[in-house]
Amino acid sequence: MAKDKNNLAQDELFWQAVKERDRSFDGKFYFAVATTGIYCRPSCAGRLPLRKNVRFFVTREDAERAGFRACLRCRPADVAAADPALTRIQEVCDYIRSHAQEALSLTMLAERAGLSRFHFQRAFKKIVGLSPKQFLDAHRLQSFRQELRKQPSVTDAIYEAGFGSSSRVYERVDTRLGMTPAEYRAAGKDVTISYVCVDSVLGRMMIGATDRGLCFVQFGESDEELLQLLRAEYAAARIEPMQEPFPEEFVNWMTALRQHLDGQQPRLDLPIDVRATAFQMKVWHYLQSIPYGSVESYAEVAAGVGQPGAARAVARACSQNRVALAIPCHRVIRGTGELGGYRWGLERKRVLIDLERRSASRH
Repeated sequence: MAKDKNNLAQDELFWQAVKERDRSFDGKFYFAVATTGIYCRPSCAGRLPLRKNVRFFVTREDAERAGFRACLRCRPADVAAADPALTRIQEVCDYIRSHAQEALSLTMLAERAGLSRFHFQRAFKKIVGLSPKQFLDAHRLQSFRQELRKQPSVTDAIYEAGFGSSSRVYERVDTRLGMTPAEYRAAGKDVTISYVCVDSVLGRMMIGATDRGLCFVQFGESDEELLQLLRAEYAAARIEPMQEPFPEEFVNWMTALRQHLDGQQPRLDLPIDVRATAFQMKVWHYLQSIPYGSVESYAEVAAGVGQPGAARAVARACSQNRVALAIPCHRVIRGTGELGGYRWGLERKRVLIDLERRSASRH
């Protein structure tokens, strides 16, 4: 690229996007690193290169003609070929986050993306894993959790989070918040937890639930070990084995988890009853938005929850997850491409990631 003033300004804009791992620039340009011979998309979570070693290209073909090969971490070729609507959908997601308090119709969002309602709905769900309405509701509930801690009343929190009425919140809290708003404000009460152990491709799996949702999904070598973990996690709760015949709702949750592990049900949408700090809730909610078969780095997740310097805190939040699969902390790895940690063992993490990638390639 000729280095006139306009191109220098463009390069500085591109470099800033690379430093911030700004997804809104994905597909608009690519950067290559002379010392590695690799080109990446702007949001690549790999180690930030030295500015002097970076070159920018408008297309992948330009980068490849210059002798660079695609990064295996961010897979720029796959991203470009997979869905040309990716950047537009990401921009709509950003718009929803910043305008969640407003009335957002499907027609209006589709117009912002430059797509018909039908193609927008289909593209959005394919890329994000949720419908636009589900994404908006999920973001508002995330805000609602935070507002409950700050506002003087539940009603104030409802309207600050963007919900038009209290009834719309109460329709959702039993399956999303895990507690009523009043209980959440009071940090929850002692509960009864019923549990059962089943076989899975990752070994023995214990599923524990309250009457509101899953509170414990973990893997171990034996039922005794898992029961000890459950009691340690919920020392004040009344813990008892699930009595047969199991409630229909619980059977449905078990079936969904098993089918998910078998690759038959990529999207899990299960009620969760977990208590956590506001930051943990924010991280765990974000993890649920990472598409099936994809991974992100701790730094990407930190940026995604609006705290780009909190990669270590994100790692801690992942390690404190009590509900495997339903909160997919296995989809977070190090920026170097290494697996990082996993409380149920790195081998299980590797199996889950490989299983999801194989299954995603078939869908």
